[in-house]
Order: sequence, then structure tokens, then C-alpha cells
Amino acid sequence: MKRHILAAFAAIFATLIVVGGALAITNGQPDGNGHPEVGALLAQQAFPDGTWEECTGTLIAPRVFLTAEHCDEGVTRVEVTFASSFDRATSTTYWGTWHGDPAYRKSQSDPHDIAVVVLDKAVRAITPARLPAANSLSTLSGDQKFTSVGYGAQAVTNGPGGKTFHYADIRYVAVGTLNSAPGNDSWLRISQNASTGNGGTCYGDSGGPNFLGAGSSETRIVAATTITGDTPCRSTNVDYRVDTASAREFLANYVTLP
Repeated sequence: MKRHILAAFAAIFATLIVVGGALAITNGQPDGNGHPEVGALLAQQAFPDGTWEECTGTLIAPRVFLTAEHCDEGVTRVEVTFASSFDRATSTTYWGTWHGDPAYRKSQSDPHDIAVVVLDKAVRAITPARLPAANSLSTLSGDQKFTSVGYGAQAVTNGPGGKTFHYADIRYVAVGTLNSAPGNDSWLRISQNASTGNGGTCYGDSGGPNFLGAGSSETRIVAATTITGDTPCRSTNVDYRVDTASAREFLANYVTLP
């Protein structure tokens, strides 16, 4: 997730103080083996705190990894892991080719902020997540729950030097509640306010899934991918819907749509 869509993700990391930690994805918990189809886009080199996850994404076909276009590192070849707790020396990784939506633009109405990594080899040990049917999220009720998963910052603390974002190279999960019915909007806005029992996303969760439902009602349908939110990661998780015509037009090049 980013401070705003216009900023480059890598530039954010250059301006933040980051340290390892194991607290929460914002009011969440370690995912363990709960969502093996959720993986991380790895940076070309470790960040100053020693962590590697630049963004998050989801396996939606044996060779297709869904993420966000603003996570583009400026290289064609990229590396992905599905390890719940990543260790550069021991975790399995997969190489693939980056494909971003060519219509990506800095527009709040529909930024086309979507991309895939086409992996060199099929991931056979993991069942891919599902995509939603066309325009199926337009009439959601205001109390709809979502399950957010990602490798981003688990906590934000304040200190003399400003805000510190804590990372641990661990996949985390949290549950949030829809703020308002989306209608024809390209976005889902999900509350992550801990005071109301919600959790959500932060920097590094960009491109990651927000599954429709939670708990016993959770589905493996990726309703939307994490894109942005408020700067301290406390209030709202703002996500790009993948049931819209523009998202589906891009995805149809790589997967069979429902």
C-alpha cells in the first residue's frame, strides 16, 4: 500500500525508517498456512532493515501472480515467494516476467493499477485463488467483511525521528469491514480502525488480496487488491476492484475469467 498512488513505492522505502518486528498487519496476526496462495514480490536487494518483501500478490492461476502496477521495479524479470515466513537462504522462490496494465495512469477514478507476473514454471503445490464475476461487488452491504493478507508493515510507532514502520518478512492476516457500498466505483474502502475491531494493511501490502468474507464465511475470491490508504495505516484500506470491466479486460490476457 502506498501513501498515495502518485508516489513510487521504492521512493517511500527510501524515506522511511524501518526495523524488524512482529506485531500485526495492523490489528492482525501471523497467517501461518492460512493463505498459501498469497505471496510476496521480492526486492532486488534487501532493504536497510534486512527485509525483502516489496509488495504482496496472489496466485490466480498456476503460472499467474496478481499484484499492483505501482509495484513495478523497472525490470522485466522479478522474483516471488509464497513462504509464510521468508528467509533468503532457505525459502523457495519463483522467477517470472512482469506485465503491467499499459493503461496505468495517475487517475483517482480508475488508475488501472494492476499487474501480473507470469511465472516461468507452474506452482503445482498451491491451489490458486479465485476471481469475482463481472460487476459482482457493486451491491455489497455496508457490513460486508473482508480478509486482508500481506507481508507489509505490521505496526507503526512514533519517535524522535518520526514514524517507524516495523517489518518482519512474515505473512499476516486481518479482517476489516466495508465503509460504504461501492456502486460503480473502482474502489473498495475497508475500515481498518482498531477501535471498531477492524484490521487492515500498510506499506508492503500493495497488490495483496482482500478476500470476500471473513472467518467461516471467508471465500477464496479476491475482491480487490490493496493500493493505498491513510499515511499511518490506521483508518482505511483502499483497494482496486478486480470485478470491473477495465480490470477484467487486462486480466483476460492471462487467465480465464469467471
